[in-house]
Amino acid sequence: MPRIAYVNGRYVAHRDAAVHIEDRGYQFADGVYEVCEVARGFIVDMTRHLERLDRSLRELAMAWPVDRKALAIIVREVVRRNRVVNGLVYLQVTRGVAPRDHVFPSPDTPSSLVVTAKRVDPAASARKAESGVKVITVPENRWERVDIKTIGLLPNVLAKQKAKEAGAQEAWFVDPDGTVKEGGSTNAWIVTRDGALVTRPADTGILRGITRTTIFDVAAKLGLRIEERAFTVDEAKTAREAFVSSATLIAMPVVAIDGQAVANGHPGSVTLSLRQAFFDVAEKSPA
Repeated sequence: MPRIAYVNGRYVAHRDAAVHIEDRGYQFADGVYEVCEVARGFIVDMTRHLERLDRSLRELAMAWPVDRKALAIIVREVVRRNRVVNGLVYLQVTRGVAPRDHVFPSPDTPSSLVVTAKRVDPAASARKAESGVKVITVPENRWERVDIKTIGLLPNVLAKQKAKEAGAQEAWFVDPDGTVKEGGSTNAWIVTRDGALVTRPADTGILRGITRTTIFDVAAKLGLRIEERAFTVDEAKTAREAFVSSATLIAMPVVAIDGQAVANGHPGSVTLSLRQAFFDVAEKSPA
């Protein structure tokens, strides 16, 4: 079955989907996005994703492309038309199409909206969790407003490519003081020797991941303690466990950092318990 995309009011064949060459997302990366997991026929944490989208749009003084309720309907329809039971739905909003100029276009310029969905094999993610992933560390070189989920991801792209070339699956951005910020497309976590979950505060400097937020709820259900504080690369390498979180990975064990094994080099029980309990705790909206 051919894939279907939503582009500015129309459902079109994915292979034919296109935006104007002067769309500001293409010209300036002047846009924001969200990615929601689709699991077992449900869209996971859609309310929180739309709330974060609202924040990103407000931070960039960008208008909603359609009413929020209408957007939720569009997202469900794209999932339905693509017959996605397990997979991802991607939505992107840009400041719209206007003659290329750095300043904002006229306020009556309509924002652009693209929504796509694709199937993902959940068994593949489960197999990855059985062996875990490797990460490398790279110096922080991004702009300060990484708390906004913008489509300007070139430093992330370069970091992820460097990780791939090193035989790893993720790169952690590290501040000059040696503390870990977050991954190229994930939030970073460790588990201390006494079983506490540690992740950097999301007030500034990192994206407040939706999966990260839901893991707080999962941890509460499991009786696990969370410490929101910075941690160093050295602390991560000697931790009981390390893992990353995102809508695409949920909680994914990290078994090596810069070539050094974390603990015994195998996925840890705390991370796997978070994975197992996640779906039961997360919000589930019928697709």
